[in-house]
Amino acid sequence: MNLIEIRNVHKSFADNHVLRGVNLAVEPQETHVIVGRSGEGKSVLLKHLAGLLPPDSGDVIIDGKHLYKDPAAIKWVRNNVSMVFQMAALFDSLTVFENVAFHYLENGGKTRAELEKKVARLLELVDLPNTQHLYPAELSGGMRKRVGLARALAADPQIILYDEPTTGLDPVTSEVINELIIRVSERERVTSVVITHDMKSAYGVGDRICMLYDGNIVFSGTPDEVRTSTNPIVHQFVNGLAVGPITTGEDEEVKSKAIEREAMSGSTIISRQ
Repeated sequence: MNLIEIRNVHKSFADNHVLRGVNLAVEPQETHVIVGRSGEGKSVLLKHLAGLLPPDSGDVIIDGKHLYKDPAAIKWVRNNVSMVFQMAALFDSLTVFENVAFHYLENGGKTRAELEKKVARLLELVDLPNTQHLYPAELSGGMRKRVGLARALAADPQIILYDEPTTGLDPVTSEVINELIIRVSERERVTSVVITHDMKSAYGVGDRICMLYDGNIVFSGTPDEVRTSTNPIVHQFVNGLAVGPITTGEDEEVKSKAIEREAMSGSTIISRQ
């Protein structure tokens, strides 16, 4: 049984039809990577899974519950789904301990001694022992992302959503984050959904990789299947090629808009005459 299912999901913002009938299935304890260029709607799709953004049509089903049709499903997501934000999103005025323990400090459920033990274990897991007393301003970008991951794990989630986890990091730190995603998946037995345009990261952490393009999933497969795909869109993207259907489509769109502007300009001149 799939833990996550997205069925024919559409989402528009004004005239921008971002998601155009997306279908996706994620199995329990799988790390599923969604790749695609900036602006393709990856973050929009992730927000649907986080219970933050309802679709215009279609279904988001998590743990067998229809997320935006069953009130109990939203509660389940709040308790069982965590998110690692692109820029970590730590609270600057709180220490590392307070950031990681935030869920319990706000909602209760654990004694101070239990929290100290839990936070220490999670910081060990992300290779940041003895940093509880530090503030975010005292941490590097990679360290902040690791604290963000520890915070996501604090509530013992079944699902972790990663929003561009290696963005803005140097290659060495990016590889550290990739290794942590793998370690967390194996040790904590969580299901992970990772969105990225970093193919090295996608190949490294993903059990399956799918590509979002023009509002749809155009390919889904194992890392090896993605590497050897003959789909021209996938081939251009994963190999970082300047020439191909992705950029050809862009050129046609630019030309079309230029023609439209020229036609509008001509109409304006005629109307003024």
